[in-house]
Formats: sequence, structure tokens, C-alpha cells
Amino acid sequence: MAAEEKSIGRKLLSFFITEETAHPTNTVNAVPAPQIVKEEAVVIPKSVENGVMDKKFIDHFVQLLENSNLKGPDYFEYMQALKGLSGLGLSEEKQFQAAWASFKAMGGITDVQVLTNTANQYIGILDADRQAFLKDVEVAISQKVGGLKSELKKTEDENENIAKQIVELQRKMEENQSKVKKLTGDIEEQSGKITINKSNYEVTHRYFVEQIKGDIAKIVAYLK
Repeated sequence: MAAEEKSIGRKLLSFFITEETAHPTNTVNAVPAPQIVKEEAVVIPKSVENGVMDKKFIDHFVQLLENSNLKGPDYFEYMQALKGLSGLGLSEEKQFQAAWASFKAMGGITDVQVLTNTANQYIGILDADRQAFLKDVEVAISQKVGGLKSELKKTEDENENIAKQIVELQRKMEENQSKVKKLTGDIEEQSGKITINKSNYEVTHRYFVEQIKGDIAKIVAYLK
């Protein structure tokens, strides 16, 4: 049991990430060991545009959910039971129902709302983390890009004054023009990095939320 508890993070990961079919060599019927997630194998919802599933955010959400695992049998324990039925050739509905029967016998819980309620709690945890992340993005934009924009404006204003001065100051204006180009490039670079990071986070967050929502819909549909 201790080993299973320690591997809960990998189990959480397996609930959300769809990997390519493994090579047939060295096949074992026991529970498979955690596999390295390949970004190209991840199924990304079509509704999410821009950005990609980012491994660092995948690891972040797995760790977040692992650290937030609620006490007692809940959505994740049910999904673990469901995962164990994936290779039995049952229909999806039958898998959900069989997992529910196993879950009830194991945890002594008979109310399906325990699953949907705890699943929604995990969505709340993910959404709270997203809000904190977006605040950090705003701070990063203000500190990095905002400072560069202020310096750029100051330099451009200085150039306007230099242009009105005598010819001897022409070199100073040319030097500042080079500085303007560099600052413009820095702004584009920093803005691009932050935008990509934000897009990757949003894609990864949306993926986790939609996976859980999909599970909730199936639970409600199949476990009446």
C-alpha cells in the first residue's frame, strides 16, 4: 500500500494524459509502470487555440492535485478503479458502472454525488491556481515589459530633443537610435516569452478541466 500511495502522482497523470500505444515488446499483464509523457502523444481539445501542452505545467498540475488529494475515497480513487478496467473489452458505460460497483465495495460509499462533488472541488483547486498564475503574469508584464516600454519612450523623447540640437550631437542621436532598436527587440522577445508561457498554461489548464468535466458528465450519465 505504501508504494501505491507514493505513486499517486503518476496515477493522477495517467487519468488525464493519453499516450500512444506502447510497443508490444516486454508486455506485462500487471499494472504498468509510469511512462514518460510524450507531448506529441497528448490529445489536445480542439477548442483550445494557441499554446501547447507544456510538460512543466503538466507536472505542476499533477503535483498540485497530488498535494490537494482529499481524504477518504473520492473522484481519484474511483478513476483509479476505472483505469484498471480499460483492458477488459467492456463498453465505456459498463466500465463506469463496474468501477462504481468496485468503488462502493471498497469505500463503503453509495452516493454518486461524492464523485461529482469531489471532482468539482479539484476543478476549484485548478481554477484557484489559474487565478494566482494570471496575477503572476500581470506582475511579470508590468516589471519586465513595462520597464522596457518606459525606457524606450524616454529614449525616443530624448532623440526628439537631440534632433533639434546642433550637428555635433548627431552621433548621440544615432547611438540612441541603435538603443531604440535593441529595446524594441527586447520588448518583442519578452512579450513573446510571456505570451507563449501564458498560452501553454491556459492549454494545459483547459485540458485538465475538460477532462474532469468529461468524467463528471459520464458519471452523471452512466451512474444513474
